[in-house]
Amino acid sequence: MLCITAALWSTSGYLLIIVDWNPIATTGTRSAIALIPMLIMFGRPRKIKGFAPIMAALCYAVMLFSFVSANRLTNAANVILLQYTAPIYVVLLSAWLLKEKITKLDIVTVILMLAGMLLFFVNDIDTRGFWGNILALLSGLSLAVMAVCLRKMKDSTYRGADSIMWGNIICAVIGIPFIAVVGLPSPISWLGLALLGLFQLGLAYCLYVKAVKHVTALELALIPIIEPLLNPLLVAIFAFQLPGVHAIIGGIVVIGAVTWNLVYIKR
Repeated sequence: MLCITAALWSTSGYLLIIVDWNPIATTGTRSAIALIPMLIMFGRPRKIKGFAPIMAALCYAVMLFSFVSANRLTNAANVILLQYTAPIYVVLLSAWLLKEKITKLDIVTVILMLAGMLLFFVNDIDTRGFWGNILALLSGLSLAVMAVCLRKMKDSTYRGADSIMWGNIICAVIGIPFIAVVGLPSPISWLGLALLGLFQLGLAYCLYVKAVKHVTALELALIPIIEPLLNPLLVAIFAFQLPGVHAIIGGIVVIGAVTWNLVYIKR
């Protein structure tokens, strides 16, 4: 389910290019649309209280706003690379808050994964766009805290889906009023918003919250790392545009490190 989630998330790069609109309005409208598949699968969100459920909802909303805004302010490669610093924070937080055992091999996996990501995007990293980079880092931190909070809720009476749906409601309430200021998007932007909401966000997080009970917090952060590797792979397959040598080596390192952690170490 996490692999399918990563595949759905990977469409954001193309779809956000299609949506030529205000980032706050984009985030709010996308979240409103994303509620449709979530309501179908999980029903109405229940009231949440307590640190973990509320923090998961808030971090989810912060992550969405910061990710979309970062893509408008800095290089897309920067956003992906900086957002996927999340496993570093998860290593620290899961050991502290969840008492999940983090082994030396887990730490080595995270280091290898980050090295592979850096190698993968070595030709695309841009030092410009300071605030975009800051928002991308905030997106990564929010993703990590959300993953840890969702994992902490695995045995509670609260569902992760409730926090995610409330997070989307927060985004919709904040973002949709901006439509009155910026106006309606173009027809092609509406198409992009529909695909982003229904599939890239809605269906993806339906699968994500269902996977929570079956994996550790670190796995929640590690497995979706394959997301940024899928875009160039799809381009290579369908457009015959092969990535560079650095990108190929970096992708092999990332996939190899995650697979090694999940298959060899866990067996």
